Amino acid sequence: MKTYKKPATGKLFARFDNELRSLLMEDLKALKERGQFTTRNNQATQQTLSAA
Repeated sequence: MKTYKKPATGKLFARFDNELRSLLMEDLKALKERGQFTTRNNQATQQTLSAA
């Protein structure tokens, strides 16, 4: 009879964490390439300067 060994909870969590981090880093990289952050930062700076 074969026995099935369940993976440890810590290993599952580590794998999930690594997969999530990888996805988030890919998304962040894509956003940076589009220049979305620089556009928002420039708009915020302009609004701050015009308010002063």
